[in-house]
Amino acid sequence: MKVYSDFQKYLQTELADIQSAGLYKNERIITSPQGTAIRLNTGQEALNFCANNYLGLSDNQELIQAAKEAMDTRGLGMSSVRFICGTQDLHKQLESAVSRFFGTEDALLYAACFDANGGVFEPLLTEQDAIISDSLNHASIIDGVRLCKAIRYRYENADMANLEFQLQKSQAQRFRLIVTDGVFSMDGNVAPLDKIYELAQKYNAMIMVDESHSAGVVGRTGRGTTEQFNLRGKIEILTGTLGKSFGGAIGGFTTGKKEIINLLRQRSRPYLFSNSLPPAIVGAGIKMFEIIERTNELQDRLHENTQYFVKKMKSAGFDLKPTQSSICAVMLYDAKLSQEMASRLQDEGIFVTGFYYPVVPKDLARIRVQISAGHKKEHLDKCIEAFIKIGKELDVLKS
Repeated sequence: MKVYSDFQKYLQTELADIQSAGLYKNERIITSPQGTAIRLNTGQEALNFCANNYLGLSDNQELIQAAKEAMDTRGLGMSSVRFICGTQDLHKQLESAVSRFFGTEDALLYAACFDANGGVFEPLLTEQDAIISDSLNHASIIDGVRLCKAIRYRYENADMANLEFQLQKSQAQRFRLIVTDGVFSMDGNVAPLDKIYELAQKYNAMIMVDESHSAGVVGRTGRGTTEQFNLRGKIEILTGTLGKSFGGAIGGFTTGKKEIINLLRQRSRPYLFSNSLPPAIVGAGIKMFEIIERTNELQDRLHENTQYFVKKMKSAGFDLKPTQSSICAVMLYDAKLSQEMASRLQDEGIFVTGFYYPVVPKDLARIRVQISAGHKKEHLDKCIEAFIKIGKELDVLKS
């Protein structure tokens, strides 16, 4: 068919250009459970430093057993959306656990946080309203904002002077919603929520925070940015995922003021038109909140591991972005170099990923190292030693 043959040639050219630029993304196949140590389909064993497995729960046996028990008692899947016949008692229990953990009034489950962010703006805001969004917000927030008719304003990452300027510009609108990631996933910095809250109060705005990379990580007990800045219960909307700190499977949520959650139950399209989360995921999620509410051991270990890694890497001479999370961005700037260094590190048994445009801005390529509570000191030392060895070989570090 000529239409596709022409399109096929276009696609082949695009793919060839991506490959020649050294930007082609190859999937690396894991044949073991996700964890601190993994096995690849090549047979290689490696230490994993690029998963969002912040609390080391992805292969936790308590969670696996809870998932099995939920399947035994509630089945494999719901075959329906929530409001038709897809709500089980387990869904309500997990929503209560989410609210209790974050100190909010109600919560709503989604298939993923991408859906939570995609479904939060359009039901709540109209062309009479304003969304003021951080320039480094996650793609799911950007896509969700695009689906909404509210007037859009954008402020530079964590720049409070620029946020205030945008808030001043938005005073003609009826309602204003400031939107920010809690932790910015490529840099590791935490949004200055205390200062954002002050400006929101001054300019009569609401706040939404995506806690995907901050929940389980930020704050003394891992309850995210609202705990870190003593704002529990004061932020109107929080979104997040079960797919990172909270077990590493799938599933998202929106939690916050009860009227907001109630309206989302009525009008949020990803909630209304997507199958309910399967019982195994929900059962494991309930157990996960039980684990992290009974002890702070995992959060304490994560914070200790991160501090140790950052100190050692800086002492070795690496250029690290300032981080307040367990995301450590090792700056390399050159896209091909980030690819080559990640590949050479894998040869040393260190599983990391190079990030480059369009995932990060041009000429700001990096390797994002993600620390886990599951890492032991000897794992961290092996990773640091490999970085130093390859860094010297590639002239990232001067011998």
